[in-house]
Amino acid sequence: MRGAGIVAGVALRESVRRRVFVVVALLTVAFLGLYGLGVWRVSREVTEFGDFQSGVDGDVVAGATLLGLSMFATLFLGAILAVFLTLNAVRGDAERGLLQPLIVRPLGRGTFLLGRFAATAGVCVTYTVFVFLASVVITNLFIDWWPDRLFVPAFQMAVAVAVLAALALGGSVLLSSTANGIAIFMLFGAGLTAGLLGQIGEALSSETLQDVSQVTSWILPFEAHYQNALSQITADTFGFSRFAIDLGPFGGAQEFGWFLWPFTALYLGAIAFGALAAFRRRDL
Repeated sequence: MRGAGIVAGVALRESVRRRVFVVVALLTVAFLGLYGLGVWRVSREVTEFGDFQSGVDGDVVAGATLLGLSMFATLFLGAILAVFLTLNAVRGDAERGLLQPLIVRPLGRGTFLLGRFAATAGVCVTYTVFVFLASVVITNLFIDWWPDRLFVPAFQMAVAVAVLAALALGGSVLLSSTANGIAIFMLFGAGLTAGLLGQIGEALSSETLQDVSQVTSWILPFEAHYQNALSQITADTFGFSRFAIDLGPFGGAQEFGWFLWPFTALYLGAIAFGALAAFRRRDL
């Protein structure tokens, strides 16, 4: 474990040297500023919106929809951070001969992968929770609404980005930096598309689309956790307000049940096993 901690520390210092955190910080400030501007502008229309939609609480609908938007963006920024932190994590450094003196004697390959995952997942999880909570506070500052659940969706967003970090690190064993980045973003897009298909399938009562969405969300469980997180922010909302939220672009959230948790653990274990097996076959 000490060796893994050393690797994690080195990885974080390398990211600081490459100014990864500077780029992410600038993107985050831009996002939160834009989100705050959007929430402020929408808040001015909430009263009029509520009067127009009889029986619908405008604060609830506007707050939940905007927070759903921020959760989508937060997961995307977390995916960007995961990709940045795993650039050249394995294959790139191995091809440049940087891993051989580190792996051959002081550390084993499993310890190295564990350290890199700890660094990547730790930063991504902390970042995702921070941005989510910041978005909740910004929403509440302008709109008199608070999510029905706070810590559960924050935790599920953290798990979702940890899965993305594991996929990014596993991909770095087999793929070049560019190819791995493209692959992770395509998987990210596939997961979100699956969620959208499920929403369309529910609106059209299409079992085929709903089945495709369900299967894809299990194959890419970061999407399942994201959908669960979306459902938790309006867990206690019912009636016309809930119906209006479900019709929105970030509605249609689903719950995947308790089995999602052990499944995610097995999923991460499978990624770790595959990444380690592939890493052991690589020449340093």
